[in-house]
Amino acid sequence: MTIDSEDLLERFCRYVRIETRSDAHGTGTPSTPCQWALLRLLERELREIGAADVAITEHGYVLATIPATTRRSSVPTIAWFAHVDTATELPGGARPIVHRAYDGRPITLPDDPAQVLDPAALTYLRRAQGEDIITASGTTLLGADDKAGVAIVMAAARHLLRHPEIPHGSIRVCFNPDEEIGRGVEQLDLALVGAAAAYTLDGSERGEVNYETFSADGARVEFTGVAAHPGWAKDTMVNALRLAARFVAALPPEVSPERTAGRHGFVHPVEISGNSEHATVRLILRDFELDGLAAKRALVEHAVAVVRAAEPRARVDVHFSEQYRNMRYWLEKDMRPVEFALAAVRRAGIEPVVNAIRGGTDGSRLTARGLPAPNIFTGMQEVHSQREWVSLHDMTRSVETLLHLARLWEEQG
Repeated sequence: MTIDSEDLLERFCRYVRIETRSDAHGTGTPSTPCQWALLRLLERELREIGAADVAITEHGYVLATIPATTRRSSVPTIAWFAHVDTATELPGGARPIVHRAYDGRPITLPDDPAQVLDPAALTYLRRAQGEDIITASGTTLLGADDKAGVAIVMAAARHLLRHPEIPHGSIRVCFNPDEEIGRGVEQLDLALVGAAAAYTLDGSERGEVNYETFSADGARVEFTGVAAHPGWAKDTMVNALRLAARFVAALPPEVSPERTAGRHGFVHPVEISGNSEHATVRLILRDFELDGLAAKRALVEHAVAVVRAAEPRARVDVHFSEQYRNMRYWLEKDMRPVEFALAAVRRAGIEPVVNAIRGGTDGSRLTARGLPAPNIFTGMQEVHSQREWVSLHDMTRSVETLLHLARLWEEQG
């Protein structure tokens, strides 16, 4: 099949220029007003390519239908998801740079020469020699996470709408905000999707299919000290910021993101805020298994106990919240959505790669809510950094995978 790769590239570059950072402190959905710009653009573009039932909800979910072309009545509806927001740590609004027929040499990003993509250190980049790759300019995220997924879904939808001779069932498209802060599908009414299975386009390596993610909790630890004028504070003041620092120091460093890999989870402080009277530490806890996640909670509680014992005049409160759970717990009960994804990758001429994600996707929440949603590759690399990049070749192969997936559901669904 022939994919219009130049249209795919133009879409991707158009999308990454738009700032869409989410914000965990935002109270609405979307959490930031800037996400509306891309969401409304996608709504308009879906109408332009001829999608049906195009709508955008009050919470920023863009929904549309690629009408069925099959004559069979038993083909279930499937859905494709991608999120528009980018990570909170760095600005978006990228200046994309297309490196045509990448020559295999180190790439220095022009707006910050300290940011270098060195193929000597990046195995996947070495494999991309000869391909067209896209980077940002060095001071922002590229936004391939997950605007590569957005562009891939749009390209696949456009291809099917232009080729009604391809038999497939009804396909629902959904673009959502706020995945990066764990709230991507909180406000989504699954009845509006109306699908039997879904796929998130939010993976990395070519051929990757994911059906296992971390299970995730959040923790918030509140420290209330004793206020006093600093000039006369001796034997009176209890500084909440020092207590917060002592708490973080009491967390075992071997259970941190910096020291763990593979199937080992972690406890990760992500924010300290406050003043000498009151301070807050926010953390994320991750593990593939629920008993491991419980053990991470115990580590936090132990560190809290250490601080309480050291300073009984202070008040220390800890609050845990569930964020998402390993999608494997549900998918392993019916692996057909995963098996179809693996078969589609093979039909695209790629050997599938099955990895457990050291993170989560919107599919974690969707699957737990009853809509099985494995994850499919987009090609994005070095995500959440200024060195983020993606290969146009990988994105094109992902489009091909979606088209084969549509046919597989029609043939076997």
